[in-house]
Amino acid sequence: MNPKEQQRLLLDLQNAIQANVQEQQAEASKAELAQLAEITPADAIYQIDKISEMFVLEWFAANWPEDSPVELLMEGIEDGTAVFPAGTAFEKVKYTCILDPIDGTRCLMDDKRSAWVLTAMAPRSGDAKPTLRDINVAAMTELPPTKQRLADQISGIRGDGKSGLIATRHDLDNGTFKNIWLQPSKATDLKHGHAIVAKFFPEAKGLLTQFEEALIERLYGLGKTTYPIVFDDQYPSTGGQFYELLSGRDRMTLDLRPLAFRKAGYEKCLAAHPYDICTSLLLEEAGCPILGMDGGMLDAPLDTTSSVGFLAYANPTLRDSIQPVVEELVSKFLL
Repeated sequence: MNPKEQQRLLLDLQNAIQANVQEQQAEASKAELAQLAEITPADAIYQIDKISEMFVLEWFAANWPEDSPVELLMEGIEDGTAVFPAGTAFEKVKYTCILDPIDGTRCLMDDKRSAWVLTAMAPRSGDAKPTLRDINVAAMTELPPTKQRLADQISGIRGDGKSGLIATRHDLDNGTFKNIWLQPSKATDLKHGHAIVAKFFPEAKGLLTQFEEALIERLYGLGKTTYPIVFDDQYPSTGGQFYELLSGRDRMTLDLRPLAFRKAGYEKCLAAHPYDICTSLLLEEAGCPILGMDGGMLDAPLDTTSSVGFLAYANPTLRDSIQPVVEELVSKFLL
């Protein structure tokens, strides 16, 4: 398959998942969908996750091209991986597809905010295990709360740049799609905008808040005006955070939870996994710098258990002005 064919296949898959989730929302109560189904090494699995994962396996069995054997990496699969067509010898696998059917389960099952389907493809070469840098196609599709009847979808191919990104808005009532244009913020600072340090859970929140306050103090000062300088927004979905950057709503997102949890002695606490950040390619193609927690190139093995953090900015100007201070304060508070 060429990259365009892979892109189309991922969009077909995500449209099918979106339709399946809508059916679940219509047929089951919130309490039923929120029932705890399983605890895995990566996360808690709720009933809405379990139903979606079963649907994904059925979709791959019915729709994946026989001449393009694929390894599917997805939480909820035994050992984290499955091969399609079923029975294919692993040495014949040509691609790895990493997938999170519902990124932001807790948003969706409580009908609070959109979750996202996240999917990416990487070619396989021999026995080498692919990493985030090997991904060449990525797509994300919105799973909105029930009162929202529009859902966005973004996909792209490595090297095509911002003009190559495909962004559409799906009217869930009449089934139509229309093209939209996503523009990351061109702001040169964080003043009067949203800038996020991820701290969704009680564990290590104090450390991350100390880091955040020190960062804004160094950049702009604190308590010097009667109005807020920078606004926070905790969106417990990495795909959702990426969308907020792509759409110009947020100017910076720092997810340093793995460092903070380690510093505080909470080694088992939930952080992002590679399937949560598998659509980082879309930020890169849109011109939004995204780095690893050490300030270097963001990379991670494609698996379902590794903990991953990132530093993302809406544009290079913000990165260049803020990143040196971030690195200094990470060393002070989180290492």
